[in-house]
Amino acid sequence: MRAPYQVLVFPYIKKDQGINYCIFKRKDMKVWQAVSGGGEEGETPLEAAKREAKEEANIPTKNSFFQLSSTASIPVEAIRGFLWGEDVLVIPEYTFGVEVDDEKIGLKDEHTEYKWGTYEEISEKLEWDSNKTALWELNHRLTKNKLQ
Repeated sequence: MRAPYQVLVFPYIKKDQGINYCIFKRKDMKVWQAVSGGGEEGETPLEAAKREAKEEANIPTKNSFFQLSSTASIPVEAIRGFLWGEDVLVIPEYTFGVEVDDEKIGLKDEHTEYKWGTYEEISEKLEWDSNKTALWELNHRLTKNKLQ
């Protein structure tokens, strides 16, 4: 059963000329976003982030995942409706970065394409503020060497 929270995962790669980030174009809504999905019952947000990154982008679970401070509240109607009862109106969205070695991503059915780019290039394409905030935090932490 679906757990009452959402995760976002931004893949990134460090290159000689800087850091590049990856986003994905959703097939159903035709908008750009990070890897996203819901937790499963009994799964921690980190476990959900690793599973979703593996399922949606074929990113190995052994890669270095980092939980960000950024969180958002998502209306249940935007996710699955009142799956958790009439009193659960919003669920938290936890955010993560994951370092990858290669820009080759294994695209799954949920997305039509993926795109790599600088923070500025990627940020301007994102649809939702929660994605933009999480990307800003990840970029700030990486460029200021503050991943702790």
